[in-house]
Amino acid sequence: MKSENSSNLFDLSGKVVVITGAGGLLGRQHCEAVASSGGTPILLDISENLIKDFSRDLKEKFKVDAMSFKVDITQEKEIQNNVKVIISKFGKIDALVNNAANNPIVSDSNSGEQFSRLENFSIDQWNKDLAVGLTGSFLCAKHYGNFISKNSNGGVIINISSDLGIIAPDQRLYKKPGVPDNEQITKPVSYSVSKSGLIGLTKYIATYWVDQNVRCNAICPGGVETDQPQEFLNKISSRIPLNRLAKAYEYRSTLIYMLSDSSSYLNGSIISVDGGRTAW
Repeated sequence: MKSENSSNLFDLSGKVVVITGAGGLLGRQHCEAVASSGGTPILLDISENLIKDFSRDLKEKFKVDAMSFKVDITQEKEIQNNVKVIISKFGKIDALVNNAANNPIVSDSNSGEQFSRLENFSIDQWNKDLAVGLTGSFLCAKHYGNFISKNSNGGVIINISSDLGIIAPDQRLYKKPGVPDNEQITKPVSYSVSKSGLIGLTKYIATYWVDQNVRCNAICPGGVETDQPQEFLNKISSRIPLNRLAKAYEYRSTLIYMLSDSSSYLNGSIISVDGGRTAW
């Protein structure tokens, strides 16, 4: 840990940071935040196409040794093999950002039967969503976190939960007039459960490697504006004190703070960055 008089407590120089789901909307923002602060982002995603060029761009733009790997985090052996590659290259892992998650699109169905409704939700979809969003995070914490705990100065694990890990989805946001209740679309149960589970995982890890100075915290982002219909934006904005969704880049500074030495006494915390939505 740097001294209290350090001139730049937000500096991530020399820190090797593994980021899962790196090719997604927020995953890309997390990677750029790390690189812009001097850290070395290790991009993991199940789709190599989403991260290969992006890691090269980060390397050129920020002059950091960014690397990308195709890894299915639901497969423990793939994680173990990736850990070996990272340790062989860098000799250490300083931080992990558990960002990967399935987020089924809430949309109309042509069949009339909404898969997203609790009474229709399949066990296969449930298992897939929890495998990525919760079990995958556990596996990553188990293996990448184990090597973080071997550092002389410890390190950081950040779980990306959601405001829906704290509050229930407001299903009225998706309700369509004139559509029978059993055909109304909903936010799937698996998303809420996996994001709530990450909060429990965060608190567990925060006390598990504490003697090795491994801190674990969670960010609970609110929704991000991504060209949603204006009607939906109006509805959800009315439920947020700041009266809008987030811009994708607005989570960067929180992540940098939580990864850096500026948050050296932050541990087991659940940080909502949601425009105040969970305050109501």
